[in-house]
Amino acid sequence: MNEKIFGTYLQKIEQEGNLRHIPDESEANLIDLSSNDYMGIASNRCLFDEFYSQCPKSRIFMSSSASRLLSQRQKDYTALEQLLHDLYRKEILLFNSGYHANTGIIPAIATGKTLIVADKLVHASIIDGITLSRRDFLRFRHNDISHLDTILTKKSLEYDQILVIVESIYSMNGDICDLKGLIALKEKYPNTVLYVDEAHGFGVRGKYGLGIAEELGLMQQIDIIIGTFGKAAASMGAFAATSPVLKKFLINKSRSFIFSTALPPFSCLWTKFVIEKLTDMNSQRKQLLATSEYLNEEFKAYNKNIHSQSQIVPLIIGDNHKAINMSEELKRQGYIALPIRKPTVPEGTERIRFSLNVNFSMEQAKQLSRVIKALMV
Repeated sequence: MNEKIFGTYLQKIEQEGNLRHIPDESEANLIDLSSNDYMGIASNRCLFDEFYSQCPKSRIFMSSSASRLLSQRQKDYTALEQLLHDLYRKEILLFNSGYHANTGIIPAIATGKTLIVADKLVHASIIDGITLSRRDFLRFRHNDISHLDTILTKKSLEYDQILVIVESIYSMNGDICDLKGLIALKEKYPNTVLYVDEAHGFGVRGKYGLGIAEELGLMQQIDIIIGTFGKAAASMGAFAATSPVLKKFLINKSRSFIFSTALPPFSCLWTKFVIEKLTDMNSQRKQLLATSEYLNEEFKAYNKNIHSQSQIVPLIIGDNHKAINMSEELKRQGYIALPIRKPTVPEGTERIRFSLNVNFSMEQAKQLSRVIKALMV
């Protein structure tokens, strides 16, 4: 193999400040503001002990050893799906990850003459799902309902179906979609299918932690809701909440569901246990949002027109190398907060992204603000 082409590419992105590394395991005394453990469950040893005390060894199966359609051990999957069904009042289908869900569902449902219209800032897994669909695709300006309306006005009569895809909370800016405006457009254009990825909302928003759709009382007006277990639920896997017909269709059409070995049954047991805890953590969700609102206000002078409305709080630096240097300085000050660089974010908006969690107190947030203001001088 001639590796010169790969070496040249690596050299180029290193010069640009874009070379990625798998981080070393960090010292235990650092405050971790880089993970998606929003509800502090992944670091809660008491919860682990409680779970293991309730889980006899006879229930522990570490592998399904087959795809869901072939597995002879279904009860842990169906129990988790039933719990989510009772919460969402929708049919539930499990997937191995959010990436599997988006790359499996989008190509499956984009049948016939379909146009896909997605928010400019949707996640890479959604873009990959759209690419796999091989259907016509347009983007609308981020959170610009007026622009989306213009597109739908021009295109709705040209297609049998228009699939509109958004995220409830955007992972780079931390802002939320205009769900009420999106549903109003769905009612205006009857051939619209609304697909909402709640990856960063599940577990964190709403009275029972079901996401922004629950918080706004709009779950039943959305055609497909995607939730993931690898963030606030401190587990692995994902789910789609949808209609009975669409669930049956996905079982027969979604390639990432059909052709993947199913989740470990043991992880489904843990996920069910965690979700039952998450539904009763509303006070922690309120505390988390209050902490994030404080930091958003503190960082407003640096962030210009970018304003988070969630537990994801950006600090705009505006340069790859400066963002890396800021991250290194924060580590010296006792924080793990990683740089987000182009092309993940547009040039000029390179940043530090703080992923807050319920263990990060308001007093710690005030101290972080003091550190940031000293470093940004």
